[in-house]
Amino acid sequence: MTEIRDYRGHIRNWRELCSELGIDTALGRDEREKEIIVKAYEKWGHDMADHLYGMFAFGLYDSDNDKYFCLRDHFGTKPFYYYVTADNRLLFGTKINSIIGQEGFVKELNVDMLQIYMTLTYVAGEDTFFKGVKKLMPGHWLEFSGGKLTVERYWTPTFNADDSKSVDEWADEIHETIRKIMPEVKDDGETAESFLSGGVDSSYVLAMSDVKVTDSCGYDDERFDESGLAKKTADILGRENNRCLITPQEYFDIVPYVMYNMEQPLGDASAIAFALACKATAGHTKLCYSGEGADEFFGGYNMYRNAERYGENLKTFYVGNTNIMKEEEKQRILKSYDPDVLPINLVKYIYDETEGLDPLSKMSDVDIQIWLEGDIYLNVDKMSTACGLEIRMPLTDRRIFDIASRMPSKYKVNEETNKVAFRTAASKVLPEEIAFRKKLGFIVPIRIWLADERYNADVRAKFSSEMAAQFFNIDEIKAIFDEYIGGNSDNWRKVWTIYTFLVWYEEYFVKR
Repeated sequence: MTEIRDYRGHIRNWRELCSELGIDTALGRDEREKEIIVKAYEKWGHDMADHLYGMFAFGLYDSDNDKYFCLRDHFGTKPFYYYVTADNRLLFGTKINSIIGQEGFVKELNVDMLQIYMTLTYVAGEDTFFKGVKKLMPGHWLEFSGGKLTVERYWTPTFNADDSKSVDEWADEIHETIRKIMPEVKDDGETAESFLSGGVDSSYVLAMSDVKVTDSCGYDDERFDESGLAKKTADILGRENNRCLITPQEYFDIVPYVMYNMEQPLGDASAIAFALACKATAGHTKLCYSGEGADEFFGGYNMYRNAERYGENLKTFYVGNTNIMKEEEKQRILKSYDPDVLPINLVKYIYDETEGLDPLSKMSDVDIQIWLEGDIYLNVDKMSTACGLEIRMPLTDRRIFDIASRMPSKYKVNEETNKVAFRTAASKVLPEEIAFRKKLGFIVPIRIWLADERYNADVRAKFSSEMAAQFFNIDEIKAIFDEYIGGNSDNWRKVWTIYTFLVWYEEYFVKR
């Protein structure tokens, strides 16, 4: 007998799977999906993920063979953690907090992770800030039987450029694939809203959906406010638009809530704004779409346009979308520094896998395997779950990635723009001004707010605290903060990354 011990996700191709596995399609979604997971495991075993499309992470117990089997989806859209106790028992779950509460768990800080965090602003790789707690990485399964732990990789992103097609043909394939996927993202009887920024990804998802209501967030400062562009897009497409106005006080007040529910520190300033957006949206819907995935698959970041210039040097420095602090600076700042704990070590295997590929493909692969899992998908999952909102990401799909993996880089990035073929596809249902709008990113005015004495009192206090002195040379981090206040606004990321770690540490190791 096989029973599910933990499962979170949404399986898109459930109709075909129910037919193939002999499952009653009239079952409610939760019961139906759990039945799919069990039957798929019993039929296909370790290869079951090859048959599933969607977002999923789960742990099963196979009582006939007295073993546990756990699996995380190809891209890591849902988190999964495990821990082996001193008496060799496996603890696991889609939340770290479900492991912390179990007998045999010993809560200890993994201080080495702070070195990684200070560069990346998120927790990358399989280790976590809790000693012994591991992430099951995307595209991996885990088996625990007879006291033996086995972790295997079942899927690896691969890139094989096909030069036989034009940009318009690639755009057609993207468009038809999204058209096929969209009906799978929502079940009959479900009503979804959609997050909408000023960018092409969320606009394209909206245009291809039957969503009637959109949700955006904005600020009083027009320099950072995309909500006006979002409203124009919603109006053009004939949809309603809700605007969540984020104030600096709300932003700073919610930081402890975010760090606790994130379960690990995250120095991505947009995560706080996203948490507020999720809370506001959860007030009127329980299901929302979001546009993550396209940037990494199709070359959406402006830095990708430098790929050819970086060339072979990439493997010496490119560790993903963020890289805010060099080793020399961390060595000055940190009380404990290990020269062998380097962010670049986390991606060496990716550069080995991508040997011979063009530079853009290498950068994309690093971001798909490291940045998406460690920052973007983590943020989406944790903040939506905390407030009872379910988010589905139509563009994160193996069928979408399959197109990107075959597409030559010249149709992703050129001298004029990024996401060339993807934007061309979007222009089939969006005005050119939206489809080819310059990428703005999810901008937050934190660069300005953090210097404002009305809001930064807790930052100042934590930088001078005994808690901070456990990890940092206080004079060094205060100098970074003082430089920032004095006008070096580039320091804001360093200040914020240190601060978010301290807030998280207080939540998990001081208050609890």
